Amino acid sequence: MIVWINGAFGAGKTSTARELIDLLPNSTLFDPEIIGSGLSCLLPPKHLAEVSDFQDLPIWRRLVVDTAAALFAEVGGVLVVPMTLLRQEYRDEIFGGLAARRIPVRHIALTPAETILRARIAGREVPADLPRGELRVRQWAYDHIEPYRTALATWLAADAHLLDTGALTAHETAVRIAEAVRTGAAPVCDIVQSPEPTAETLASGVLLFDDQDRVLLVDPTYKAGWEFPGGVVEPGEAPARAGMREVAEETGIRLHDVPRLLVVDWESPTPPGFGGLRMLFDGGRLNSGAARNVLLPGPELRDWRFVTEQEAADLLPPVRYERLRWALYARERGAAVYLEAGVPV
Repeated sequence: MIVWINGAFGAGKTSTARELIDLLPNSTLFDPEIIGSGLSCLLPPKHLAEVSDFQDLPIWRRLVVDTAAALFAEVGGVLVVPMTLLRQEYRDEIFGGLAARRIPVRHIALTPAETILRARIAGREVPADLPRGELRVRQWAYDHIEPYRTALATWLAADAHLLDTGALTAHETAVRIAEAVRTGAAPVCDIVQSPEPTAETLASGVLLFDDQDRVLLVDPTYKAGWEFPGGVVEPGEAPARAGMREVAEETGIRLHDVPRLLVVDWESPTPPGFGGLRMLFDGGRLNSGAARNVLLPGPELRDWRFVTEQEAADLLPPVRYERLRWALYARERGAAVYLEAGVPV
C-alpha cells in the first residue's frame, strides 16, 4: 500500500511523512523529489529549460511510478510518499500506473489555511547555494498556492481524505493519518487501470459519430491524452466484439450491429511499451438521444466530447491522430486500410 500525502508547499508533508513511518508498521519513506534532482543531472539543460516544474516532464511521472513499484517490490509493507500533486491529469496518470501494478493508494491532503501556508513559506529555511537564490524559491512556492486553491475547489476535495493541519504538529498530523488508514476513513483510491502488458497486445477502438459527423473521444483518468472508446481484446474474444463490449462499459451505449473494420495499425514496440495491433471500427452515427446521454464510469474516464477532425488533432497523440485520419478516409472509401505506426503500407 502507498500512503500519498498531498498538499500545497508549506503544508508539512515531508515532516509529517517522517513521523508517519514510525507509526505505520513496516513502512518506508519515498520522496519523489529525489527523482527530480536526479533528472537535473541526467537531462540536457535545454530539455530542462522547457519546463518550470519537474512534474511536467513525462519521464518524471513515469519514473515515480516505476521507482515506487520497484521499491514496493523490494521492501513491501507501506510506502509513505510526501508529494504535491495539483494537476488532476498527473494524479490520474501516476495513481493509474500504480493501480496497473496492483498497488493500492490511500490519498491524504493536508489543508492548513492559506495564511498559515504563507507564513510557513516565509519562514522556511532555503539553502543559500540554490540556483537563482532564496527569493526565487520562495516565489515559486507562493505561485503554487493559487493552483492548490483551484485543485481543492474542483477535484482534490472529492478525491482525497482532507486533514486540516493548521493547529496540529507534524506528529499529531501523523497520528491522525495513521488512524484514518487503520480505520479505513482514508479509503483506497477508486481508479481503474488495466494490468501493464508483458507482450504485444491487440486493442480495438470504435468510432462513434453524432449527427454532425463529429467523432466521440474520451479522456481516460489513468493516462495522458484523449482516446477512442475501446480497449484491449481479451483472450478468446473477437476484436469487433471487444470493441462493442468496451463501448458499453465506457459510455453506456450498446451497439446492436457488429461494427465495420476501418483500420488495422501495427504499433511497433517502443520501450517501455510493447506495441501490437490496433484496430478501429465504425460504430456508426448515434441518434441525438444517445449522443446526449453518454455515461462515463468515474474511476476510468474523466470526460467525453464530440470533435471535428481538426479538433481531434489538438487532443490526440500524433500516431493516434493519424490512425483516426486514415479511419475517416477508409469510412468514406468503404474499404479498410492497413497501417504501420499510422502510415499506410
